[in-house]
Amino acid sequence: MSGEKKFHERQEPTINILNINWVELEQDTLNLKTQAHKVIPLSPGLEADVVKVESGNGSYVLKIWNKSSKPHIENQHKLLSELYNRGISVSKPYGWGVDADNNQVLLTSYDGMPVSKINKNKLKNLARMLAEVHKFRLNDNDSLLIPRYDFIHYFFPSIETHEDLNRTLMNVINMTELGQNSLIHGDYNLGNIVEEQERYTIIDWTNGQLGDPRYDIAWSVFLMKIYAGERNGEIYHSEFLGLTDYRADDLRIFEAIACLRWILLNRISSLPKGPSTMKRVKKIVQNNSYLKEHL
Repeated sequence: MSGEKKFHERQEPTINILNINWVELEQDTLNLKTQAHKVIPLSPGLEADVVKVESGNGSYVLKIWNKSSKPHIENQHKLLSELYNRGISVSKPYGWGVDADNNQVLLTSYDGMPVSKINKNKLKNLARMLAEVHKFRLNDNDSLLIPRYDFIHYFFPSIETHEDLNRTLMNVINMTELGQNSLIHGDYNLGNIVEEQERYTIIDWTNGQLGDPRYDIAWSVFLMKIYAGERNGEIYHSEFLGLTDYRADDLRIFEAIACLRWILLNRISSLPKGPSTMKRVKKIVQNNSYLKEHL
């Protein structure tokens, strides 16, 4: 899920790369099967453990889906290959397989640390990158790789048990028409964008799917506002208005949808929060005409 993800070194997990059964592995990385290498733990996500692998010929990221989430990693590997080869700022995929416990793994390039300090120029670049994802031209093969989910079921798990949120969500969604014909990242936040020498790369495509770019933008802007501050969030929001043809009121509707999702997920699992996070969420609710009368 979202929040202020950061990569921190911690105690080394028991991951033995030599025991991985590689279904696909690029020639350049075949020496990982035999060559000495160092494994450095990075902050785990909700779905998987993540480690940095250092060997004689470079650094890589290995992601191991050893928790409840079991996405289709072969398709994710193929999608990353397509995106990388067609100029989208994603990590280069090197291979995928299964470990000794039959957990799926994905090996990609190491592209730096999550974005920390932000400024207007950096926000402009981040907005441009997401807009480029949404403009990605889909062909027939892409449609086989990119899943299409039921929007409410995927992004609002068990919302039917939260009557106030469910009622408000239905009211808001009925005010627009959801599209599912564009590639979206699904969780574009500062923890899922890494940087190295002023080069930015989008990581963690677990939630990548066919969806509505307006939702993708609204979720990203909402997270920017509550975690990086209102000023940064407004600058970021303005960049998207300049890059797209979406009306401000359209994005306000989707801001309401994004806010409802965050409130739901926070009820379910208590999301990461800084000292000002809840205050910022409440302000968004109060300032959004689609929410303030219902929550």
